[in-house]
Amino acid sequence: MKWDEMRLSTIRTAVGGLLLTALIPGTVTLPVQAAIPRSAEQVSADQSLTTFFRGYLEADFQLSPLRASRLGDHRFDHLLDDLSVESRAQRVDLVRQTLKQLPVEVNYTQLSREGQIDFEILQHRLSLDLWIDEHEKPYERDPRIVSGLATDCVYVLFTQSTLPLETNVTHALARMKQVPALVASGRASLKNPPRVLTETAIRQNRGAIAFYESELFSMVGETPQREALRAASQPIIEALKQHQVFLENELLSRATGDWRIGKVHFSEKLLMELDAGVTADEVLREAEANLLETHRAMLLVARQLWGRYFPDEPLPPDDEEGRRAAIRRVIEQIGRDHSQPNELARDAITTVADLKKFIADRDILALPEPDRCRIIEMPEFQRGNSVAFLDSAPPLDTSAASIYAISPPPKDWEPARSTSYLSEYNRQMLRILTIHEAYPGHYVQLEYANRHPSMIRRILGSGVYAEGWANYCEQMILDQGYGEADLPLRMMQLKFFLRSIANSILDHQMHCTEMTDDEALKLLVEDAFQGEGEARLKVIRSKQSSCQLSTYFVGRSAFMRLRRDVQRELGTNFQLGRFHEAILDLGTVPVKYMPELVRARLNSGR
Repeated sequence: MKWDEMRLSTIRTAVGGLLLTALIPGTVTLPVQAAIPRSAEQVSADQSLTTFFRGYLEADFQLSPLRASRLGDHRFDHLLDDLSVESRAQRVDLVRQTLKQLPVEVNYTQLSREGQIDFEILQHRLSLDLWIDEHEKPYERDPRIVSGLATDCVYVLFTQSTLPLETNVTHALARMKQVPALVASGRASLKNPPRVLTETAIRQNRGAIAFYESELFSMVGETPQREALRAASQPIIEALKQHQVFLENELLSRATGDWRIGKVHFSEKLLMELDAGVTADEVLREAEANLLETHRAMLLVARQLWGRYFPDEPLPPDDEEGRRAAIRRVIEQIGRDHSQPNELARDAITTVADLKKFIADRDILALPEPDRCRIIEMPEFQRGNSVAFLDSAPPLDTSAASIYAISPPPKDWEPARSTSYLSEYNRQMLRILTIHEAYPGHYVQLEYANRHPSMIRRILGSGVYAEGWANYCEQMILDQGYGEADLPLRMMQLKFFLRSIANSILDHQMHCTEMTDDEALKLLVEDAFQGEGEARLKVIRSKQSSCQLSTYFVGRSAFMRLRRDVQRELGTNFQLGRFHEAILDLGTVPVKYMPELVRARLNSGR
């Protein structure tokens, strides 16, 4: 899903808009944990917090129409954000004033405990927004924002909006008239960004041009307004081509900004961004310990598979070099069993059917009904960045579908590169990805979250929680018997977990030390057994963001600790399905709150 790369930052900045007619859950059936009693005073105080947050959303919505569209509020789908310095200053001032007024207008001591947690989530998120604006200045240093907004503002209208097609086309036409101005104002704010961000922006802007030249029309299909769309695209294409010249000929020459944020800022940001109650140094120590433990587990599996793949060869010597060789060669053999490009989406559909049956038969948790997850082959213009992602239904439009997209190799890739890609995402790895992205991972968790009664939790979801749940599910479902002890499947699960561990180490070392690209590649290729092409892309990604790569490992660790502790406390009374539903009933909260909230729900019954 896009959670895997961008969703943490998207959620943080996607506050805006309120669909007043869509706040009541739809027809999806989910188990509901017994409500924790509240006094009349607490009910009133909780409502005052909701009213306050609603007012903030409405004000933010006026300034950020695209955020509202992403969240499922379609009242301002015909408008577009203003990226001028003055408009951005208004948004920052709104955040600052909201943070100041929150404790004045809402009495924290009178709130229920659930309300107090919502208060803390909102207060923390507002503080984080101000920290990001002060220390990172994204509109000055990240040229990717401009072309991203230029396409997203239209793309989002045709992917998950539940409005009629022609209404969406009309809204798109209105927005498209404003795109050239958005590009110009965004360009005017750019100063001296890091070179790696500028180089990525150059590539992405070419994709934005292609979107308006052809891909938009393939996505929309037949419409009486097709020619109007084509006419409206021309000024945008010209504006983006001018922007391309600016990026290549002017901005790149002054792209001297440092992509490293440094140890002090990284440590501050990780505490705030992840909001998990752990420090950067603690995360690094735990990740390095898990790296060694996972290597030992992978070696055990490799020894069991060696004779299957290499019946005429002795196992390599039992030293560090030999152990790495055994693991790597077994992984390479597993990769030979891969789908063909035209089979990937079909194989994912088959895997989903098997997973849903297994989850129901083993009482892993109650699955949402009706099922609103659409499995599609990823459109061509989105390919090349990730093999799969989940676009979850927006939290303020609960009748919308979630989209699980599977990517064949881009058509313009050379055969060798496509084969390497398919080997990396072989049949077993695709099963792990489907667990992570869909069942019982992101799709199921976010379907639960979108029905949570707290508007704050629906909109200000924690990326650490979301990624933690999906990563926890990869191991949990195999531990419960999915795959019938298939050793290649277990090896891919361990390899995928190793990726999360390496992400966290890479994130820390790239920003807190002087780690070189060669040292980073060595970590990813030798210690995480990633292909060189994939590893090089990950190094680039580590330079383009900070702290997000740590969310997977930090979140998974929080879920694993909670499972261990609760299971020990309950002993033979522990029920896995009840535990999972208690977790999912929380909404996408910061993981530091999970122990308290899960225990309270388990005490209230299933």
